[in-house]
Amino acid sequence: MAPKPGVQQMDETALIKAAQAGDQDAFGQLVRAYDQSVLRLAMNLLRSPEDAQDIYQEAFLRVYRNLNNFRFDCSFHTWLYRIVTNLCLDQLRKRKVRKEEPTVITTAEGVLDRADTLAEARADGDPQRSLYSGQLRRKIKDVLSGLTPRERMVFEMRHYQGLRLRNIGEILGTSEEAAKNCLFRANQKMRAALGEFV
Repeated sequence: MAPKPGVQQMDETALIKAAQAGDQDAFGQLVRAYDQSVLRLAMNLLRSPEDAQDIYQEAFLRVYRNLNNFRFDCSFHTWLYRIVTNLCLDQLRKRKVRKEEPTVITTAEGVLDRADTLAEARADGDPQRSLYSGQLRRKIKDVLSGLTPRERMVFEMRHYQGLRLRNIGEILGTSEEAAKNCLFRANQKMRAALGEFV
């Protein structure tokens, strides 16, 4: 989640200090530098455009409210990432408490699996591959929903965001070793569930 090209590290420090002093334009530049990364992370973790948009707005609202507390102990993107992942973890926990929306819905045309409505262009030319991809996608989704919120968070930050375990531990406020153990458990569950596909 590095800043967009054009925002240099020194510029970022100056922007943060200016925003802390009340410069609204500087804050706007910070938001623009990270907005797509925040939205992408929330979408990858929550798999819901509406929830991702809510997290996006709440994350930048929290940054705005707490920017004066930012003391440069860590990088700005790590601090922002921590805010986003904590909000996503809270959202995932709420989903566990309240019933999640079903993936299968009944329509006028009959029963529809929402995962089947997602187009996968690469598999269009090969029906067998398309069927296999759909089965694999549903299986991965099932396994991800069965992981604990922390396991899912670590798994997705490592495999979908490409973050290093040290960074994941830092973002989650834990050690690299704890993140590694959590990732190991998530990977084991995924391998056990996907045995027939690999």
